[in-house]
Amino acid sequence: MLDPISLGAIAAVLGAVGAGMANEAGRWAWESAGGLVRRIAGREVVAPATREQLEDVARLVHERVRDDPELARAWLRFAEGVRGRHSSSGVGRRRPGLPPGPRSFTDRGSALRLLDGEATRAHRGRPRIAVVHGPEGIGTSSLALHWGWLRADRFPHGQLYVDLRTRGPAEATSTFLRLLGVPEEEIPPTVEDRSALLRDCLTDRRSLLVLDHAESAAQVRPLLTAAPGVFTLVVARHPPAGLDALRVPVGPLARRDAVRLLTDLAGKRTVAAARAALPGVLERCGGSPYALRAAATHLLSPASPAARPPGTPGDHPVHTAAMDSYRRLTPGAARLYRLTGVHDWPAVDAATAARAADVSEAEARRHLAELVDALLIETSEGGRHRFRPAVRTHAARTAAATDGVAACSAAVDRVVRHCRDLAVGAARAALPESWRVPRAHSPVGFADRGAAVAALAAEAPNLVAAVRAAEEFGDVDSVLTLCRALWPLQLKAGHHDILLPALRIGARVADAHTPGSASAGALHAQLAHSLTESRRWDEAESEIRAAARDERASGHARGHASAVEFLGLLRLRQWRFEEAGAAFQEAGRILDSIGPGDEGAADLPRARALLQRHRGRALRGLGRRTEAVATSERALAFFRGRGEAYNSARTLTDLAETHLDAGAANLALPLVEEALTVLARENATPHVAWLRTLRERCLT
Repeated sequence: MLDPISLGAIAAVLGAVGAGMANEAGRWAWESAGGLVRRIAGREVVAPATREQLEDVARLVHERVRDDPELARAWLRFAEGVRGRHSSSGVGRRRPGLPPGPRSFTDRGSALRLLDGEATRAHRGRPRIAVVHGPEGIGTSSLALHWGWLRADRFPHGQLYVDLRTRGPAEATSTFLRLLGVPEEEIPPTVEDRSALLRDCLTDRRSLLVLDHAESAAQVRPLLTAAPGVFTLVVARHPPAGLDALRVPVGPLARRDAVRLLTDLAGKRTVAAARAALPGVLERCGGSPYALRAAATHLLSPASPAARPPGTPGDHPVHTAAMDSYRRLTPGAARLYRLTGVHDWPAVDAATAARAADVSEAEARRHLAELVDALLIETSEGGRHRFRPAVRTHAARTAAATDGVAACSAAVDRVVRHCRDLAVGAARAALPESWRVPRAHSPVGFADRGAAVAALAAEAPNLVAAVRAAEEFGDVDSVLTLCRALWPLQLKAGHHDILLPALRIGARVADAHTPGSASAGALHAQLAHSLTESRRWDEAESEIRAAARDERASGHARGHASAVEFLGLLRLRQWRFEEAGAAFQEAGRILDSIGPGDEGAADLPRARALLQRHRGRALRGLGRRTEAVATSERALAFFRGRGEAYNSARTLTDLAETHLDAGAANLALPLVEEALTVLARENATPHVAWLRTLRERCLT
């Protein structure tokens, strides 16, 4: 059994606490660790931001606790709480599966044998990884899914699938962790910690991982594991450089196999009746399963592909198939196809398509069904749709030639405005009291806060795409409004890895077009918040200082105070408690400059109470427990008086931990019990889990 005060055990506890900062309870544990490390070291110790720094801190703690029984007992009490908290969540033994495989499948015997060989070879410390690669539309994804279902019995703990077209490494690791049963609130904030947790979850599993549409080794590496029971299938157009894996090339189907696939899809009678046209069909399809599937839908029609001249030499079979299918569309569906494909929207639904084509949602829904039947769009998660890259390229080129640049720009602008209206309406419903939420008019309403946050989360990829499009088209107002409307999603649901690209654009556009404004300050602050939550602390500090600069220049005292408060919160994360306290005091002085009629005056009592709570946390980290208790109790009195259940519970938790630091479990226990009672009607699972851990510490 590992000695709990050994260097390895201490590093493991610090690593577990750092990885758990995805929620409020995790951040509490991190601050608690910082205060305890300061006490053990007898001086300030800056929070580790890298693995090497973490090991340095662990070494410092180890050297002190091994020679001081009292410090060792304090560390053991804390470590036991961390172990209890993390072990209680567990990873459910879920058995996730793959998307449906193709109904008709032919050839690929050689590729299937290669995959069988890699999946069953002796492990000997070398991860089992294969890259299935080939040009778009050649059937690489179908091959991976077909093999996965064919060999499902080899993977009793399930098969995990992710489409990397729509997810970066952070989102992809998060997706896998959710599929494995890790609660959302326990998914770590950084890619590195998510990757480490994923490897831990897969250690004793026999599972298949399918990483579809990969573009680079950097995108794939966080998802890889050396676990002996795991086989990873990477699907890509080209083998990612630097990835050590078995390469499984996939080329065009031979003529015999192409005919067999057409026969499976269209039927023997249809293929026999089209015997004269068959050579032309096969030539246009070029051995591409996608093109053959598209051709099979209209093999005997008067406008059969074989009745038209061959494509231009060098044309991609997918492009040729898209051109053939497009010519068969009804005029309305053809127009919707063109204008929706002008921009790369991650998720196309009826609302998005309706705005692009300027038609009703009911009409858009009918046209989308026609496009699905023609294989021009694919149905993705949640019943939404997306284009294949080569098909969207065809749609955009056809739109430019048919509708003209002005119509294409108008289509993108309508979708951007739709996204802006939706985001503003949801933001105002989710966080009506926040001065950060834009006050622009929105025709979109929501029943309650939960529905509004859920809508923002569901639309997040399209909202980010809308910010990019608005920047490209020079629509400054839409960029700034869309980004500010993301604040409730950042605050309440996280999604920082998805939102960071949009927030970076927002801050950049604000600096270029509205420097020194309150709007620029707000966007720098939002970016700083997501960077802080992602543990990119150096970048976060730079953005916080930019926010304070712009808010001060604009004379917006409420925003200036908030930016300085953000700096204090960052310092708490960094275990720089003295500087944190100074920042909160400075923020309070700025609030004192707000007059009765000034903007933000109505929010002053609550803003001061929050600062008091934060100051109590800083004082606790410094070991000044008497002052910490007094400061936190003043904040608690305010929140109790206002009936703010969640903030009351958070402050009660602060007080309980302060008493526990002093060994006064008798004082901490009633506060923990009260906090649990307060949260009885709140959906705050991670907070409740942490409170239960504190209760156990009180009772031992």
